[in-house]
Amino acid sequence: MFVLDSHCDTPSQILRLRDLSVDNEYSHVDFPKLKRGGVDGAFFALYVPASLETDAAYAYYMRLLDAVRTVVRQNPAAVRLTVSELDARKNQSEGVFSMFLGLENGSPVGSRLERIHEFYDAGVRYMTLCHSRDNQICDSCASASGKWGGLSPFGKEVIAEMNHMGMLVDVSHISDAAFYDVLRCSKKPVVATHSCCRALSEHPRNMTDDMIRALASEGGVIQINFYPLFLDATFSKVLSDSHIMDEGEDIEQEFIKDPSDPDKRYAWNNVQQALLGLQRPSFRKIADHIDHVVSLVGIEHVGLGSDYDGIEVTPEGMEDISMIPRIFDELRFRGYSESDLAKIASENFFRIL
Repeated sequence: MFVLDSHCDTPSQILRLRDLSVDNEYSHVDFPKLKRGGVDGAFFALYVPASLETDAAYAYYMRLLDAVRTVVRQNPAAVRLTVSELDARKNQSEGVFSMFLGLENGSPVGSRLERIHEFYDAGVRYMTLCHSRDNQICDSCASASGKWGGLSPFGKEVIAEMNHMGMLVDVSHISDAAFYDVLRCSKKPVVATHSCCRALSEHPRNMTDDMIRALASEGGVIQINFYPLFLDATFSKVLSDSHIMDEGEDIEQEFIKDPSDPDKRYAWNNVQQALLGLQRPSFRKIADHIDHVVSLVGIEHVGLGSDYDGIEVTPEGMEDISMIPRIFDELRFRGYSESDLAKIASENFFRIL
């Protein structure tokens, strides 16, 4: 089967000077780990911080795009930029990793629909409409009130243009109202590239049962996120009681500002090591969320979208992408067939791609 992860934030780590050709300590994703994990392809998310306004957001997107292109150019035997299932399966047969591209946060669009064409021509095959703040397209699930009450009027134009271009609409991060607006507006199935089930972990980033049913009724797919807090809400207290991130967030920001400084890297690695020492949800929680989706809407509407390199801590037993096979072993133990696993691994996502 072809194993696809629909959301890794690895491009941000490339800007932080990660060399993907080597096995990095404290990294979630690099080429050796992908190889060990039998991961054949992944969407590398070009994550644009919500704090950036249009021009700065577009410039940051270009930095990320240049960074991933450089990695591909420097590792021609290991990776290819990929835009289709056909190309991905050819790459798999030749032992080459397929790097798909997604844009996380639509802020770089600004008010210019033609930029969607530009992104598509660059290889971007899905766009997460917003991130942790409302933008010109829609409201965020992290917003206290919401600027638009869902999609903006311009956001409806964006959906129509993405449908026209054949770019997937990603509903992760958007508000519940925006989600239902997207389903009303989109003429094509949509995807939540890295989300979980709110019934199992109460969090606005997760999807309610009604949302999952609505998504599936239109042919869409939810790709399960690995972030412990989205998998199990009780981890919130564990994390807050530890006080690790009281200073940890500042330490990470200092590292991001100057990733070449060994002292700043060392300080951030110490925070990461402390987080790994917490009592974290088991990787089996990922299988629980898959089970929940399957019980609601069937096997055809679920997959894996880890959010690796975008989360500060992982589930117990899923510390990096090399450990992905454990999920499939757990699902086999629970009675899933090889045909079922192939659908979860990539076929459901490829169907709507």
